Amino acid sequence: MHSPALIPGLHGVRRRVVYVTIYELIAIAVATLGLAQFSDQGTAHAGVMAVASSAIAVAWNIVFNTLFERWEARQAVRGRSLARRVAHAVGFEGGLVFTLVPLFAWWFEVSLWQALVMDLGLVVFFLCYTFAFNWGFDRVFGLPASAA
Repeated sequence: MHSPALIPGLHGVRRRVVYVTIYELIAIAVATLGLAQFSDQGTAHAGVMAVASSAIAVAWNIVFNTLFERWEARQAVRGRSLARRVAHAVGFEGGLVFTLVPLFAWWFEVSLWQALVMDLGLVVFFLCYTFAFNWGFDRVFGLPASAA
């Protein structure tokens, strides 16, 4: 059972655009600060990477959520359980690691290992953030048609 949405009726492409816009604006701000902290190269340098990472994340978000919702629509059990939300967050963030670690290594001029270590702080944050954001977004806007 789920709580009623505070702002019901957001579905399809409109839902995805609102979701991605809010999610990525917050992500750019946090990633800029985190990358600047991890790299010691300042917020301007880190901000460029945060925006690039955001663009990559937006593209991945569209692909991943489309595939996830297609899978979800075929499931016998409806709704978004804790296990399903965890799987969603881990799948989304895991996909980003494969793209962002090499990009971080190049941009910040560090080894792949150093870039992975740098990314781990962001991954931990974004796993929690993605989980909490999705839960909050669904609470405000309701579940997508695939989970309702």
